[in-house]
Amino acid sequence: MTVVRWAPSPSGRIHLGNARPALLNWFYARRNGGRYVLRMDDTDQARSTREFADGVEVDLAWLGVTPDVLVRQSERTALYDAAKDRLIAAGRLYPCYETEDELDRRRKRARALNKPPIYDRAALNLTEEDRARLEAEGRKPHWRFKLDGRPVQFEDLIKGPQTVNTASMSDPVLVREDGTYLYTLPSVVDDIDLGITHVIRGEDHVSNTGTQIEIFEALGGAVPIFAHHNLLTDSEGQGFSKRLGSQSIADFRAEGYEPMAIAIMASITGTSLPIETYETLDEIANRLDFSMVSHGAARFDPAELDTLNARLLHAMPYAAVQGRLSSLGLEGEALWLLLRDNLTKFNDIVELSKLVTGPIEPVIADEDRDFLALAKAMLPEEPWDETTWSHWTDALKTTTGRKGKALFLPLRLALTGRHDGPELKSLLPLVGRKACLDRLP
Repeated sequence: MTVVRWAPSPSGRIHLGNARPALLNWFYARRNGGRYVLRMDDTDQARSTREFADGVEVDLAWLGVTPDVLVRQSERTALYDAAKDRLIAAGRLYPCYETEDELDRRRKRARALNKPPIYDRAALNLTEEDRARLEAEGRKPHWRFKLDGRPVQFEDLIKGPQTVNTASMSDPVLVREDGTYLYTLPSVVDDIDLGITHVIRGEDHVSNTGTQIEIFEALGGAVPIFAHHNLLTDSEGQGFSKRLGSQSIADFRAEGYEPMAIAIMASITGTSLPIETYETLDEIANRLDFSMVSHGAARFDPAELDTLNARLLHAMPYAAVQGRLSSLGLEGEALWLLLRDNLTKFNDIVELSKLVTGPIEPVIADEDRDFLALAKAMLPEEPWDETTWSHWTDALKTTTGRKGKALFLPLRLALTGRHDGPELKSLLPLVGRKACLDRLP
């Protein structure tokens, strides 16, 4: 069975850049009848909070993603401890005692000598007496994974054949001085334990993959298939970041955007699939193939989001919004069908509904007062339907000789207070004759 995972760090609210792999993993699982694991990478105790973790679940649910499995790395430390002990026993994890200042000086010295600033494995030459002396001085070791130092090859489902040469890398630190784990070891251990078959993530992780494959092999785990997608950037070409305060999914929700609009923009931007309206996430899952993912940046356009959001609303049936309308104190399919084509965001309907219910502030030019007074006198008797507007304006045209903008705009401004809005032939029956009389001078 296909098993994928999305592994956010709950150190803030997720943004569009985070939503991209969350959705691409979901699509792949749905398309292949697989399992979707939500893994909270919450080992950073200083920054990760349960509040942010709960927020991740809320945001995912709003987007339409329901994980099959939820795990928290903070509850799985025993697994990582066991893996650490195995790597130490195998000679692949070794203690190092250098301070950050010492390491920084070594890197600068290497650069000055035109050498790559990678760790020189000096700790491997320490004797038991050396380690005892350093620990007696109060130093605690961090632990590095001893790389094979070879070209690691893998077939990427998006980027094609890849080679990462670990000979050009420093042995990565997997365990900090305080005994806590960095991202890499818990990630690999969880992927093995949870049976992850496909790792779908941003292309900024390609360089990590060689190291992770070596750790998979050192632990005797099956190496998953990798797919590294292009990164979503903002309209200026800058990557989304919690650190930089990028607009979060929660922000978009609070501003009244439709979850489907956000899902489409986060996932389809930067692919050859057109950005258009889709009814369900499954529809996207069935159409979006990794071959469609561009190798260039995926640039998010806020104007495109607004356009897409409006198109989704304009096509939305009454049944899909009936509950939301009721929560705003609005009822009736006729009202929705009248106003939906004028919406950019759903809550715009609160203000637009005043065109029907009032109050509105009529806009009446002095030069149009006589014309509007005549229009008031010629207003047809009820019952009204969608032909009432044309009967009324045809009669006014014949009587006054006005036509086009000179005929229609003064009526619109008097009846709605706006230059734009829904068709008056549909609006008039909902407003009713009494309200129209009150709005005309």
